[in-house]
Amino acid sequence: MTVSAKTELITVRDFIRYAVSRFNAAGLFFGHGSDNAWDEAVYLTLHTLHLPLDRLEPFLDARLLPEERVALLDITTRRCQDRLPAAYLTHEAWLGEHRFYVDDRVIVPRSFIAELLDEQLTPWIDDPWAVENALDLCTGSGCLAILTALAFPNATVDAVDLSKEALQVAERNIADYHLVGRVRPVHSDAFTALAGRKYDLIISNPPYVDAQAVAALPPEYRHEPEMALGSGDDGLDFTRIILAKAKKHLNADGILVVEIGHNRDALETAFPTLPFTWLDTAAGDEYVFMLRASDLPD
Repeated sequence: MTVSAKTELITVRDFIRYAVSRFNAAGLFFGHGSDNAWDEAVYLTLHTLHLPLDRLEPFLDARLLPEERVALLDITTRRCQDRLPAAYLTHEAWLGEHRFYVDDRVIVPRSFIAELLDEQLTPWIDDPWAVENALDLCTGSGCLAILTALAFPNATVDAVDLSKEALQVAERNIADYHLVGRVRPVHSDAFTALAGRKYDLIISNPPYVDAQAVAALPPEYRHEPEMALGSGDDGLDFTRIILAKAKKHLNADGILVVEIGHNRDALETAFPTLPFTWLDTAAGDEYVFMLRASDLPD
C-alpha cells in the first residue's frame, strides 16, 4: 500500500481502475464467481463499501472517506498478495440470487445443479410437491441442500459431508435460511451413515478434478479444501462410489443427479452400458447427468 494510492485515489471509479490494474499485473486467476479483473474489482469494491452489488453507476464518482480508502486498498492488496478467492475475503458466495456464508473450510460454491434446482428439475420431476426425501451428497457449505429444500417444499433434505468443518459452515447457512429441521447435516463418508435411508432425489456435486488437473491448479484453488477437489487419477473415484451404491438409497421412481465437470467422455467410457441423460445448463450439456433408479446397477 503506497502513500500515493492513499492520497491520489479519490472516487469509486479511481479504486476500481486501480484494482483492475493491480489484478492484471499480479496475474490473478478468476473462477470463483467472476471470470475477469473488472467484475472482481467491482464486486470487491461494492461489497467493501456496503453498497448494492447490482448498482454501480450511481456511485462511480462518489468521493471516499479516508477509512474507506484504507479498506479498499487492504482488500485489493490481500487479493493480490495472498491469492485468496474473493469469496474467502468477503465470506459470501452467490448461486443465482441466493447468498451463502463461506470460508476456507468449504469449497467456494459453484455448481450447474443450482440452475437446474431453480427450475425444480423440470421435466424430470413431474410434481415438486411429491418429493419428500432428498439427499445432497458432498454438501460442503450446504448450498445445494438448501436450494433443494427451497425447490421442493415438502422435502426433508439430508446434507452429507465427510468434513465436520464443512458441516459447521452448512449448519450456519441452514440456520440463515430458517431451514433447521428440514435440512439435516449428516457426517458420513459417502453413504456409510445412511443405512436404511431412501430418497426420492439424490444430488451430488462431488470432487471430480483429475490428478493432472489438480497438479496444475492455480493458487486461488489451492486455498480450497483438497478433499473437495481431487478424485483419483481420472477424477471419477467418488462418482464410482455414487454409481455403485445409489440404487439401494433411491425409491423405485427416484432419480440421481450428479455433476462431473469435464469428465463426460471418461465417464461414458468407464460405464458404457449406463443410459446417462445429460442435462442442459447454461454451459451446455456436458457437465451434469441424470439417471433413474431403474437405470442403476443393483
